[in-house]
Amino acid sequence: MRIAILGYSGGGKSTLAKALGKRYNCPVLHLDCLHFRQGWVERADKEALRVLKPYMKNPDWIIDGNYRNLAQERRLELADHIIILTLPKSLRLRRAWQRYRQYKGRVRDSVAPGCMEKFDLPFVWWILHKGCSKKVRLHYQAIREQFPEKTIVCSSRKELDRIFENGIP
Repeated sequence: MRIAILGYSGGGKSTLAKALGKRYNCPVLHLDCLHFRQGWVERADKEALRVLKPYMKNPDWIIDGNYRNLAQERRLELADHIIILTLPKSLRLRRAWQRYRQYKGRVRDSVAPGCMEKFDLPFVWWILHKGCSKKVRLHYQAIREQFPEKTIVCSSRKELDRIFENGIP
C-alpha cells in the first residue's frame, strides 16, 4: 500500500503518517527529513530526490509532506490513497503551539537531525496565511479533481479522528 499525505502545516500529517505506518506495517518517510539539513537549512531538491526516487519504487510506503518539487506529481500517481489535511487555522495553530511546547529544545523524528523545534512569527504567518493561500487551496482542489477515486480530504478534527481510529475507508 502506498499513501501520500499532504496538507496545511500543523494539520497532523506526520502524526497521521506514523499512525498509519504502524496500522498497515508500512515504512514512513517524512519529506521534512529530506528537505532540510541541520539547523533548518534547505537541501537542494536534486539531492533530496536522490533519496526519494528510489524509495518510491518500494511496493509499500507512506510519504508525508507537500514539496511539489520533490516528485509530487509522481508520488500522487503512484499512491493508492492520497490524504489531504485541511483543518481550520485555529486548530492548526493550537496544534503547532502544543507541538512546540512538547518538543521545545529537542528534535522530532519527523524532521531532519539538528532541526530543533521552533515556533516563531514567520512560522505563525505560514500557518495562518502563506501555507494555506488561495494558490495552495486551488492546488489541493486540482489534486481532488485529478485523482477523485483515491483522494480523501479531512477538513475537521472529527474526519481526521475517524482515520486514526478506523484506518483508510
